[in-house]
Amino acid sequence: MKNVQISEELFVAIMRYFMLEQEEMLPQIKQGLEKKLDAMVMRELYTKYKTAPTEEEKKRARKEYLDRRGVPESFRW
Repeated sequence: MKNVQISEELFVAIMRYFMLEQEEMLPQIKQGLEKKLDAMVMRELYTKYKTAPTEEEKKRARKEYLDRRGVPESFRW
């Protein structure tokens, strides 16, 4: 299983939520975790694009990566 690093700010928010039972931290925690998940997905797509064994898989992974990144079709080469 891989390790995942989070920011100190997110870690402190999680600690305050669970240890001090500060319910108001929940929206900040959700936002931080969603941001981290998006970054992980983007990294996985980029890695898949760079290490794909076939040209077809490479194209598909590149397209998905650029779509998620929000790069318009007219801006791609």
